[in-house]
Amino acid sequence: MTEAPQPELKTRRPRGKRRRYEADHPRYKWVALSNTTLGVLMATINSSIVIISLPAIFRGIHLNPLGAGNISYLLWTLMGYLVVSAVLVVALGRLGDMFGRVKIYNLGFVVFTVGSILLSLDPATGGNGALWIIVMRIIQGIGGAMLMANSAAILTDAFPSTQRGMALGINMVSAIGGSFIGLILGGVLSQWHWRAVFWVSVPIGLAGTVWAYKSLHELGTKRGGRLDIPGNITFAVGVTALLVAITYGIQPYGGHSMGWTNPWVLAGLIGGVLVLAAFCVIETKVPDPMFSMKLFKIKAFSAGNFAGLLASIGRGGMQFMLIIWLQGIWLPLHGYRYEDTPLWAGIFLLPLTIGFLIAGPVSGFLSDRFGARAFASGGLLLTAATFVGLMLIPVNFHYWMFAVLLFINGIGSGMFSAPNTTAIMNSVPADQRGAASGMRATFFNSGTSLSIGIFFSLMIAGLARNLPDAMRTGLMGQHVPAAVADQIAGLPPVGSMFAAFLGFNPIESLLGPTGVLAKIPAGNAQTLTGKEFFPHLLSGPFHDGLVVVFTAAAIMMIVAAIASLMRGSRYVHEESHEILPPNGEDEVLPTVDVAGSRG
Repeated sequence: MTEAPQPELKTRRPRGKRRRYEADHPRYKWVALSNTTLGVLMATINSSIVIISLPAIFRGIHLNPLGAGNISYLLWTLMGYLVVSAVLVVALGRLGDMFGRVKIYNLGFVVFTVGSILLSLDPATGGNGALWIIVMRIIQGIGGAMLMANSAAILTDAFPSTQRGMALGINMVSAIGGSFIGLILGGVLSQWHWRAVFWVSVPIGLAGTVWAYKSLHELGTKRGGRLDIPGNITFAVGVTALLVAITYGIQPYGGHSMGWTNPWVLAGLIGGVLVLAAFCVIETKVPDPMFSMKLFKIKAFSAGNFAGLLASIGRGGMQFMLIIWLQGIWLPLHGYRYEDTPLWAGIFLLPLTIGFLIAGPVSGFLSDRFGARAFASGGLLLTAATFVGLMLIPVNFHYWMFAVLLFINGIGSGMFSAPNTTAIMNSVPADQRGAASGMRATFFNSGTSLSIGIFFSLMIAGLARNLPDAMRTGLMGQHVPAAVADQIAGLPPVGSMFAAFLGFNPIESLLGPTGVLAKIPAGNAQTLTGKEFFPHLLSGPFHDGLVVVFTAAAIMMIVAAIASLMRGSRYVHEESHEILPPNGEDEVLPTVDVAGSRG
């Protein structure tokens, strides 16, 4: 005797009780897109929100960032989050392939939210307060790495290749747009209360955790095997050694303005490279590598990641330089109080964010139809042109010139980022999408971390040439005795650069212990400690450093554009049943062995 089929009863549940979309629901992919966009946006906002709000945070915990040894606190507040993200993101992508991308992604929301709550409750002040922030930022970074490692893979599983460019484009726009939005949000929130910089993530994290748990489903192919312990250890040690060495290479050592001759820094750099070389060898030998070296035989994957690394270095360096420019020089010269510069720096950077948010989704959508190469390479060349433009405008610029260049730079970044991500993720086998997503995120995060060392070093080298003479001449022009002027001019320029980065006038703290301010005429003392003396003094040397920095950035973008052009025509792995795009250039290749893939 046969009854009505039981599965039918299952599928005919009352509409009101259906609390989430099922995996086969036609709208499920949009649920996945909206949740992963929120997760990645939250993670990347928090990678940059602290950059612009550091002055308020250090005032809040009563720590002078330019005090002896405190530059390390400043750097690790920035770098801790970035280093742990860069180190863990590949391993977490691999864990997603093994145990479920959604499972690791959901856990990321939980860890990130816990880190945000603990950050907002910092109970200490001074150095202990800074250490609390650094440790909790590392916890936050672990959660952020879980989100970033698996979000692109979840979307690649949920969307067909004909819509993947649009979906990954929006996801990538949220990732990079988050780093721009963080600058604005940090400026606004730090004006209210320094803890608000961390509070903002708590309700978003709680809502995202519940939503992800109730809405997301495992669609991807799980890849069995064991965790690659030797690979994970060597990768973590190598990357950490390199990034730590770069962090301390920026700081003065002995009689040098930077620490690149410090034996510990050299040991970190050389040792890090050697350990990473050993990691590459290990990954070709172990049965279940965390970093599948065979993927680099796919041109679309290797060229896209190389271009993405260079673009991330250039973009991260540009953010730091623009903040120094605005907070340390341009805003004080235009009458803004140092305490207000984070807010206004965020506001004046809006054209960059607007340009990116316009171009990112549009280029992602169009790349599904016309391919990634033209958009990605064209965007990089456009970005290179804006770096040249930023070199050519005066330090005390007319804002409209600056705004136009920022807007075009945002357009160029948006044109590159979304199509490049789509091309990378389309090119890999389904069972390696989590690892590939993690590898892509590693290049993205490592580029941001490297940009701090590379661009700060270039800027310090530029300042070291002319800042001492400018400092000596400026101080003596305000009746500061020659001996005191020589002493201050001989200090490492890194202090002046970080003062500008924090929107802080260091002259009073430098001259205070000497007693000079009480001995010179009151008018001169007022000039020295006012809003304009330090920015005027820094303008010339800063422009010299800016030329070096943006020349390097422009060259990186041109090299990245060439690499992007070499990626080949469109390659969608294992989806030969998909409809070909209408243009003849792009093709969807049939299923092939990775070693035989063509790009």
